[in-house]
Amino acid sequence: MPHLSGPAAPAHVAAHRAPAARRPVTVASVPSGHVYVRHLAPEEDDGRVVRLPDPDPDTPQRPAGARWWPPVMLRPEWARDADFDLLHLHFGFDAVDPSTLGELTEVLRGRGKPFVLTVHDLRNPHHEDRALHDAQLDVLVPAADALVTLTTGAAAEIRRRWDREALVLPHPHVVPLAAMEAAQERRSWARGDTFRVGLHVKSLRASMAPMRLLPTLVDTVAQLPGAVLQVNGHRDVLDPDGARRDESLAAYLHEQADAGRLELHVHDFLDDQALWAYLASLDVSVLPYRFGTHSGWLEACRDLGTAVVAPTCGFYADQGPVLSYTHDESHLDEDSLAAALRRAHEQRSTHGISVAERRAQRATVAAAHDRLYRYLVTAGRA
Repeated sequence: MPHLSGPAAPAHVAAHRAPAARRPVTVASVPSGHVYVRHLAPEEDDGRVVRLPDPDPDTPQRPAGARWWPPVMLRPEWARDADFDLLHLHFGFDAVDPSTLGELTEVLRGRGKPFVLTVHDLRNPHHEDRALHDAQLDVLVPAADALVTLTTGAAAEIRRRWDREALVLPHPHVVPLAAMEAAQERRSWARGDTFRVGLHVKSLRASMAPMRLLPTLVDTVAQLPGAVLQVNGHRDVLDPDGARRDESLAAYLHEQADAGRLELHVHDFLDDQALWAYLASLDVSVLPYRFGTHSGWLEACRDLGTAVVAPTCGFYADQGPVLSYTHDESHLDEDSLAAALRRAHEQRSTHGISVAERRAQRATVAAAHDRLYRYLVTAGRA
C-alpha cells in the first residue's frame, strides 16, 4: 500500500476528494473514548464512520467504558485478529516500546490495513526526557499511510524532521456545545470588576514549571486594579501527605495565600462539569509549560470565553489567538510574562470562539476525516 503523505504524496488532496463509497468505514481508533476523538464525528452522527469501542485492558473481548488506558488496540496480537478497516492512532503510546510499535505497523502492513497517525505531541508533556517519544515517533511517522496534525507549525516540524507532509486539521471543541453556549451567555452578562487570573498546576506534569512563573505572577497581578491570582492544584502534590507532594511549591503557595497575595484551591481531580465551571470563572488562564506541542486546555478555554496566556514553546499560538510570553526549557522571560498579563487586563478580550464557529469547524473536520479514511481504504482494496 503506498504512503499517502510522503514528500510527493496527495494526503492533502485525498482529504478533499469526494468519497468513493458510502458503506461505513470501521476504524480502530486509539483511543475512541477521548473527547477529541468523540468530536471528530459529526454532531449528528450519520454512521459513515464507525469507531470501535476501546477494549477493556483486562478483558480485551469487551468494551472498556471510560477506562481505555493502556490501549489494547496497540497490542500487535489484537491488530492481527480484530475486524476493522483502518487503524488511527491519537494517544496512549506513552509507555509502549518502539519495537512493539514497529511490530504493530508491520502487522497492519501485512494485513493491508491503512495506518493513520495524528501527531498531537512532538514532545511528550509527561516525559522529562524526550528520547523515548522521539524513538516512538521515528517508528510511527515513517510507517503511517497518512499523517494528521493540528497546526501549520507542527506540520512544518514534521516536514523538517521526517520529510513527510501532514494534513492540518484544527482541534475541535472540547466543551459540549450546549454547555459552551450557556457559559458564554453567562459571561456576557455576569462580567464584574474583578479580573481573575488562574494558574492550574494539576498534578505537575513534567512539562510544567509553575515555580518559575509564580513570583512574576504574584507581583504583576498585585499591581493590576481589581485583579486576583487563583492557583488550583491537586491534593497529591499540595497536601502534606500527598503521594507526589512538591514541598517547595506547596510551601510557597501556602505562604503567599496566608499573606493574601493569591487564592489557593486544593482539590481532587475535577470532573468535566466542575472543570468547565472553574475555567469559565476565570478571565485568563496561564499555561506554565516549558515544553509541549498543542493543548486541549487551551481549546477548552476558547470554548468558554477565557483568555489564555501561553508560552512560546510548542505551537499554542497556532491553535488560536493567545497572549504569548517567552518560555522554554532553558529560559523564562519574566518581562514578557508580565507584559502579557497587563495586555490581558487592558484588553479584557476573551480571544474565544463562537458556538457557530465550533459547530462549522466540527462539521468540516469530521468530513475531512471521513474523506481521508475512504480514500485510504479504497486505495488499499485496489
